[in-house]
Order: sequence, then C-alpha cells, then structure tokens
Amino acid sequence: MVTFAGVDHVSFTVTDLDRSQSFYTSVLDFVPVLDVGYGRILMHPATGFTLSLMKHDGARGGGFTELTTGLDHLGLAAGSRAELEEWERRFDDLGVGYTPIRDMELSFHLNFRDPDDIALELSAPNEHLLAARAALAAGHTSQDDIDAFIDEHDLDLPRVDTT
Repeated sequence: MVTFAGVDHVSFTVTDLDRSQSFYTSVLDFVPVLDVGYGRILMHPATGFTLSLMKHDGARGGGFTELTTGLDHLGLAAGSRAELEEWERRFDDLGVGYTPIRDMELSFHLNFRDPDDIALELSAPNEHLLAARAALAAGHTSQDDIDAFIDEHDLDLPRVDTT
C-alpha cells in the first residue's frame, strides 16, 4: 500500500521576508539556505525540517487568523514538559508572546505566534501519548482498539463516530 513518508516542508505566506526570516532564525534556530527573491528557504539543522517563507505579489496582507479556512496552526515537537518550560524562558528573553503551557489529555502545549500572527505550537508528549503511539505502531488501529485504549487509560476524550 502506498503511503507518505512524513512531512517534507511547510510554506507560509508572510508580509515581510526579512522580519519573518529574523524571527525563525533567532527564535527557532532555522538557518537560511536559499533566497529566491520572492521567498526564503530555511532549514532546521537538528531536524532537517524545511520552512519556506513566501511574499507573493498581490497578497492581501494582514495578520493570520485561524478562523479562515486553511491552516489552523503549525505544531512543532518538543521532547518533554521541562523543555517547554525552557522555551517559555527563551520566549521571555526574546520578547515573544505566548500562552502558558497547557497540560492536555495526550500532551503538553505551548502556543505562540510569529510576526504575522501565524499560530505556532510546541508540544511534548505525555505518558498517554507515548503509550498510544506504541499501541498504534503495534497494529492496534481499529476503532475498538482505540476505544479500549481510551477506557484503559481513563482519558476524558470524545469517541469518534465512524458511521
């Protein structure tokens, strides 16, 4: 069966290439690798993740809103809640606004925004998400398997309607 191998890149439309590049390089440690005039290609050295920043002629501009159909937010991975606490300190040092870490059913979340208000999130798995990933990797993918996992871990999650 054909499947995709992972996420290759994400591309954001921005209002100011220099300002956005500065944010992603100084805050998230991306490295600029290519300037094509209307866009900048950045890569993250530790993960290889590629981010392109585009400034299109005729773009409407204005701040991002997750209330418009399309991207809601980009989730970036962190290793632990302690790492998220380190990110909060880094954001404080760099003057980046954020919402405090939220402890959710399957992970911990730290939300922040880039200069165009694009919603970004760092999330770290908790023990439930790690167990869920292991169960899925072991082939426990039926809805009954998933429902049993939710019950076994006493998670307050809504059931998926498969009808």
